[in-house]
Amino acid sequence: MRIDPISLENQSELMKDYRNNKTKILDYFDYHPFQEATYQNRIRDLQGRSFNRKQLAETLMMINREWDAPEATYKNINRLTDENSVVVIGGQQAGLLTGPMYTINKIISIIQLARQQEEKLSIPVIPVFWIAGEDHDFAEINHIFLPEIPRMKKYQLLQRMVSKMSVSAIEKDEVYANQWIDHIFEQLQETQHTKQLYDTIKGCLDKSPTYVDFFARIIFQLFASEGVVLVDSAHAKLRELESEYFINLIEKQPEISEGVYEYEQRLKQSGYPISLGTEPGDAHLFYHYKEERILLTRNDTGEWAGKQNNVVLTTEQLVEIAKTQPELLSNNVVTRPLMQELLFPSLAFIGGPGEISYWSALKPAFRALEIKMPPVMPRLSFTFVERNVEKLLNRYAIPSGHAVNNGVIQERGNWLAGQSNPPVKIMAQQIRQSIEAVHKPLRDVARNIRADLGGLADKNLSYLFRDIDYLEDRMTKALEEKYAKELSEFDCIHTALHPNNGLQERVWNPLPWINQYGSQFIKELTEASCSFANEHYLVYI
Repeated sequence: MRIDPISLENQSELMKDYRNNKTKILDYFDYHPFQEATYQNRIRDLQGRSFNRKQLAETLMMINREWDAPEATYKNINRLTDENSVVVIGGQQAGLLTGPMYTINKIISIIQLARQQEEKLSIPVIPVFWIAGEDHDFAEINHIFLPEIPRMKKYQLLQRMVSKMSVSAIEKDEVYANQWIDHIFEQLQETQHTKQLYDTIKGCLDKSPTYVDFFARIIFQLFASEGVVLVDSAHAKLRELESEYFINLIEKQPEISEGVYEYEQRLKQSGYPISLGTEPGDAHLFYHYKEERILLTRNDTGEWAGKQNNVVLTTEQLVEIAKTQPELLSNNVVTRPLMQELLFPSLAFIGGPGEISYWSALKPAFRALEIKMPPVMPRLSFTFVERNVEKLLNRYAIPSGHAVNNGVIQERGNWLAGQSNPPVKIMAQQIRQSIEAVHKPLRDVARNIRADLGGLADKNLSYLFRDIDYLEDRMTKALEEKYAKELSEFDCIHTALHPNNGLQERVWNPLPWINQYGSQFIKELTEASCSFANEHYLVYI
C-alpha cells in the first residue's frame, strides 16, 4: 500500500480558510486544531470539569456487549474510568454495509488521532464513534451505490418507512434485508474473499434486530483490534445518563438558540454561507410522539410546540419529561455536539467538511453551558486507487490528483478528438464558418430584393448547418464505436476516482474492495499514521 498526499481544489472557502489557520474563521472556534499546544491546553481545560465516568463506562459496556464487541473495546471502556483519560469522538448515521466510504475514513481518523495524541500526551486517549441512531431519515441510509461502468447504480432496500421514527427503533425486515444482501452479492465478482465476506455479513444481519445493530456489528468486524468504542445515540440507557443534560439544554434554550442564530448570520456576512437555517425560537430538541420524531420550537408564549401544534408542552412539562422519560427526547444538529461534550471528556471532535461548517456557529451554544467547544479536527480524506486504474492513468498520462479533483471527461473528449486529423469538431466548425462566409453575399442580395427572401436565405443557411451537424454527429459516433475500448477506459477512471463528479468517498461503499482484497487494506490504513494537516490522500491498493 502506498499513501500519497494531494491538495483538494474544490473545497469551500470556509474549509480553505480553516485549514490555512485564517483568524477570520478560527475566531468562531475555541482551539486551533493544527497547533501542537492545543491538546495540552485542552487537557488543562478538561481538568476543571467533572464527568460521570463510572456510569458512562457501565452504560458503554452494556451497549457494546449487545453487539459482541471485541476485547480491545472493553479494555478501552475500562480505561475511561481513569480520571486522566480523554476521548477522540466523531459520528455518522448507521448506513447499510457502513454506507459511503467516508464513514470508514472517519473511524480511521478517530483511531489514528487517538493513537497519535496518546503517544504525545502519555494519557489514555480512547477512540469513540457516535452512531446517530436517533436520526429519522431512513432514506439517507437505506441504499448503497456500486460502480457499473460508465456509471453507478443505486441498490436500495425495499423496506418502506412512513413515520419519522428514529433509525434505532426501526426493526429489520427479515425478508427484504436478506433479499437485499443476496442481490448485492450477485453483483460482485467472486473472489477468494467472497464466501467468507458473505458469511460474515449474513451472520451480522442474523444477529441484528435493527439496522443500527447491523451497522455496529460490521464495524466491529472491520476494526476488531483497534479498541474503538461504539455508542448508539438513541439507546435507552444512554438517555438515562442524558436526563440532567436535557434539563440544562431546556433551561439554556434562549441563549443557545439566539446565539447560534446570531453566529449563523455573522458567518454569512463574513462570506461563509452555512446551511443550518436556524431561527431564534428553535428549541433544537425533538419530542417522540406516536412513533414520530417531532422538532420543537419555542413560541411567543414560552410553550414548546411541534410545527403542526400536534404537541404543545410547557417548560415545566418538558423538564418533567427530561427527568422521568428522557427516552422521549432527542437532539438535533445543534444540541448533539453539546450532548457529546457533556457526556464525554473529549480531547477532540473529528468532523467532515459539512460538520465543521455548522460547528462554526455553535460557539455561543457551548458558552451558554459554560464549557468550551473541543478542538474540531477535519477527518482524514482518502481516494483508493486500484492497480488497473493506476495503469490506465499512466497509459493516458493523467495525473492521479487531477483525476480525483476534476475527473477525466475533458481528457476523454480531447483524446477522441485527436483520433482524426484534423479533429472532426474543429473541421466541422471551420466548414460552418466557410459556408457562412460564402453564403453571406447570397443572403445580402436576397434581403435587398425583398425582406421575405432574406428570411428564406437565413433558413437555407440553417439547413446547410443542419446537414453539417448531422454528418459531424455520425462521424463522432463512428469514432466512438471504433475506439469503444479506449473510451470505456476513460469511463473507468472517471467512475472510480470522480463518481458523480465528486469525491469517491462520498459515493462508493467499501464492499467491492473488501470483496476484492479482503479487509486487510483497511487494517493497514488504520495502522498508518497520517498527518491531519494534509487535505487528501491517494491510497494505492
